[in-house]
Amino acid sequence: MAIRRYRSKKKINLPLILFGMLLIGVAFVFSLATLADFSGESEPVATKESSMSRQEFIDRLVPHARELQAGYGVLPSIIIGQAALESNFGQATLASKYNNLFGVKAFGDQPKVNLETQEYLDGQWVTIKGDFRVYESWDESMDAHTRLFVNGVDWDPKKYEPVLLAKDYKEAAHALQQAGYATDPTYADKIIGMIEEYRLDQYDQPDEQN
Repeated sequence: MAIRRYRSKKKINLPLILFGMLLIGVAFVFSLATLADFSGESEPVATKESSMSRQEFIDRLVPHARELQAGYGVLPSIIIGQAALESNFGQATLASKYNNLFGVKAFGDQPKVNLETQEYLDGQWVTIKGDFRVYESWDESMDAHTRLFVNGVDWDPKKYEPVLLAKDYKEAAHALQQAGYATDPTYADKIIGMIEEYRLDQYDQPDEQN
């Protein structure tokens, strides 16, 4: 009578299998995350400047503001004061993510993003949505801001000429409000307050090191 030989069944190493499945799962999730980073249209990434202190924000803008003063005559205190007020010292989404320091609106096919904003209309503050310019850097935003003062707008090239001709920041701030830069009826006072609180007028003097 033939004797049948049976192979003994090997015990399954369950912990090892579970560990292998876990590794596969982690690798799969990582691969999906990597693909997500390189798929679709990329949005402007928040700049590291968004974590700056208020004085660091000011210091970051001073050199280029002085260059713009030398080239076009706009006061650095006005440039920096407006930027600080409009962008909350670079912390606002429009500034930290889209590099727009001055709340500049977008028209036509300009690079833009649609965000909520507050406007003072008919004696009260209302929230509306608007298209705002997107810039590659804060310096580019400052350049565009100065060009607005120099070139004005299509229907009035001299709209902001009084800002450039102002003898000091107070006169320039009131010229901004009179030109209708913002709907806020206290805009000039806010700019002046910002300049005086952070002594931004000190940067209106020629840089002695240059």
